Amino acid sequence: MCLAIPGKLVETHDEARRGYPSGTVDFGGVAKEICLAYTPDARPGDYVLVHAGFSLNVIDEEEAARVFDALRLLEPDEIP
Repeated sequence: MCLAIPGKLVETHDEARRGYPSGTVDFGGVAKEICLAYTPDARPGDYVLVHAGFSLNVIDEEEAARVFDALRLLEPDEIP
């Protein structure tokens, strides 16, 4: 099973840094550098769905909250 997790885009980086558009995404206090090639219009403050280091979609804050709520319902042994 694959799972895309929402995170908040904190900053974008110059494409020259890695050779592709990237940014720092905050996942509840854990910051990761993510490829933004599939979401080039994403801006700091946006929520993005991330899978395997790639931002797949820009979503609104309400959708991100719904996903967070659903994830909280999982039992620890159900989390991949």
